[in-house]
Amino acid sequence: MTEEGRRGLRSVEKKKKLVKSKQRVADHGEVFTPDWLVEDMLELVEEQTFRIDSRFLEPACGDGNFLVPILIRKLRRVKKQFGRNKNQFTYNALMALWSLYGIDIMEDNVLACRERLATIWLAVYEVVTDSHPEQALRDVITYVLERNIVLGNALSMKKVDDKAVDIDEPIVLPEWSWMCIKLSGFGGGKVKRNDYRFDHMVQLGEEAPVEDDLFAAASPPPRPRAEVVRSFPPIHYLSIPSLVEEEVSL
Repeated sequence: MTEEGRRGLRSVEKKKKLVKSKQRVADHGEVFTPDWLVEDMLELVEEQTFRIDSRFLEPACGDGNFLVPILIRKLRRVKKQFGRNKNQFTYNALMALWSLYGIDIMEDNVLACRERLATIWLAVYEVVTDSHPEQALRDVITYVLERNIVLGNALSMKKVDDKAVDIDEPIVLPEWSWMCIKLSGFGGGKVKRNDYRFDHMVQLGEEAPVEDDLFAAASPPPRPRAEVVRSFPPIHYLSIPSLVEEEVSL
């Protein structure tokens, strides 16, 4: 980012709050990253932020200060490459979205992050396809974001309640993938979902090279070595919200 661009962002941020309250700072250390710093940090991994299938996990996602610009970059690439074909655009735009993950201890942040990501995705879809997203597709976006953007404590690796107190449930994150992406055009719209415990992935990440991590930026996505805690049969992407989940315990 140019110095002129940084000055512009800083001037805007003077009107924005990087701290919601002193109490939240004291209780949770919550301070939002300024936009100019987010942009500078993303430029360090610029190639990955524009790659449609690269996975990003933000363990203190707030309301999406990192995930939102990453999604915008990804959708920009999807539009450029597939904007003339509605199906191809939809498939790749979904891949761009479900490759983003976030964890935050504050419920209002989680809800705001989900809403921002959904609003951007649906707005871009409407502009590119010149069509209003059907309710079934909106339901898919809602369902995916409710599983990818999680209310939890990334330090204890447990879910939390609405008062930010740990509960005896592990943070579980899904891996979404298109079936037979190269052989049959996204497998006729079918998706495979496997779920993993966050603590298991972190433990493996401490022992394994970065490229073996589930959420490492690599192409094609590497097969994770963490144990699958929930696996679902292939299903058409518009039927994703019908998936029935069994509880995962510690």
